[in-house]
Parts: sequence; structure tokens; C-alpha cells
Amino acid sequence: MSTFSDLVQARRSAMNFVEGVTITRSELEEMFSLARLAPSSNNLQHAHYKVVTDPAVKEQIRKDAYNQYKVHTASAVIVVYGDKNAYLQAPEIYSGLKLLGAMSQEEYDSTIQSINNAYEGNEAFQRDEAIRNASLSAMQFMLIAKDRGWDTCPMIGFVPEAVNATLQVPDNLVPVLMITIGKDNKHKIRPRGYRKPVNEFVEFI
Repeated sequence: MSTFSDLVQARRSAMNFVEGVTITRSELEEMFSLARLAPSSNNLQHAHYKVVTDPAVKEQIRKDAYNQYKVHTASAVIVVYGDKNAYLQAPEIYSGLKLLGAMSQEEYDSTIQSINNAYEGNEAFQRDEAIRNASLSAMQFMLIAKDRGWDTCPMIGFVPEAVNATLQVPDNLVPVLMITIGKDNKHKIRPRGYRKPVNEFVEFI
């Protein structure tokens, strides 16, 4: 296993994959079992993933993604969604802490009320939170995948409405990004693009 610094430096966005490489459901489930530990606001766990490995569906997703070849060669295509209605699951999420005695009834009621006050009737906040928190989860997933020897590419080059129709996604799920995953076809790797030095994007106050 690499050190975390090695892992971060090794992760690259793969532009093409070795065709025909299979990724198993059990391996994906292991990675998602770690990705679920990513932080989320109020622990509402907004992220929702649609994992496409079926060749026919993957080819339809390719059409929805401007016919990008990496969608075709990827072992799986993962569409990351954020749930605008994640706050509705707060009672279920916090009930365990209450049952364990880690949270009093008063604390439980106050927490649920605070969450509802922030989300109810605020469509913009619901959407922003869905995107923010799903993005955190997606980044964690990509690092986990790299640690397991898989390469990924985050992408927004797709038609959200078309992908939603292909996957029959309900309106409460906001498409955040798509992740292609597989084994990088390394003979096409380009040099890493310019990265700003720290003093150009960090201000210490």
C-alpha cells in the first residue's frame, strides 16, 4: 500500500482505459464501504451512486456523454448524484445515537429541528448541499480506487437530462459528475499539466 502522499501524487485523470478489463461488484462494494466514511454536512450522506457495468447501458451513457471513447473502454461508469432530500433521512440517521444514549431526546429533537429549518423550502440550499457533499464523497472514492490499483477520470462532459432518462433517476437526485474507472491505457499518458505554486492559491492571514 502506498503512503498517502504517494497516492495523491500518483492519481491522474485517465483519458483512456485498457478495453475489456472487468471490475467486480464485490470490489466496487469494498471501495464504496470506505467512501461512505467521507464527511457530509450533519452526516446526511447526500451522495448517491449509479454504477453502470452493463455493456448496453454503458454504450447508451456514452451517447449521452458526447460519444467519449473513455466511457466505452472504462470497466464501469459511475454517475455521482446528490440527494436534495437527504435531510428527510435525518430522523433515521440520528435515531441510532439516541437509542445508544449518546444523544438525549432533547438533543435529538433540537438537531432534527435545526436541520429541517435549514433545508425545508430552501431549494437553492438543498441543491448546493447535494452537490457539495456528493463531491466530497466522489473525491474520496477516487483516492480509494487509486489505492486499490484502479484509475479514474471525473467528468462533466455529459447531458444530465439524457443520463437521467437512461438511468430513470428521480427528480430529487442532482447529477454532480461522472467517474469513469478502469486500468489506464498508459501509452497515452500526457505530462501532468501546470499546477500553481502554493503562494498563488493560498493566502495566510
